[in-house]
Amino acid sequence: MIRKGVKSDLPQVLELIKELATYERAPDEVTNTLEKMEDDGFGPQPCYGLFVAEEEGKIVGISIYYTRYSTWKGRMLYLEDIVITESRRGKGIGSALFEATGREAIRGGYDGMVWQVLDWNEPAIKFYEKYKAELDGEWVNGKLRVERLRELFDRPYRSNTL
Repeated sequence: MIRKGVKSDLPQVLELIKELATYERAPDEVTNTLEKMEDDGFGPQPCYGLFVAEEEGKIVGISIYYTRYSTWKGRMLYLEDIVITESRRGKGIGSALFEATGREAIRGGYDGMVWQVLDWNEPAIKFYEKYKAELDGEWVNGKLRVERLRELFDRPYRSNTL
């Protein structure tokens, strides 16, 4: 069964996120907490949505998404992650979550849906190819972690310096 996620799902959701981090060879990178996820998704200003796949009362898959704004295209639904627990992969759960998320983009009046996939994740690439998705190898991802942001910008703003 695919349904919208609720706050009480978050402990199982966080466990799936940790499982994904292990699969993506970065188990120590998860710093998110249950408290942050509760506030960020179900607090006064929710910044993400989620669908869950549930079997016999257990969450076996998730789709987490949020709004991204493209200066060229407008409002886009950004699919942050689809995660299926390892024992349930290959059973159509990912497709059901992906399709539910795509329908959410249509319902929400978005101008499209975008996501990223690791270049070594062949099963995921093949999954997206079956939908005839445009996979772009041209862009390089950038990021600044909060520690570096603080080093750079945690001081009064002066327009002539960085």
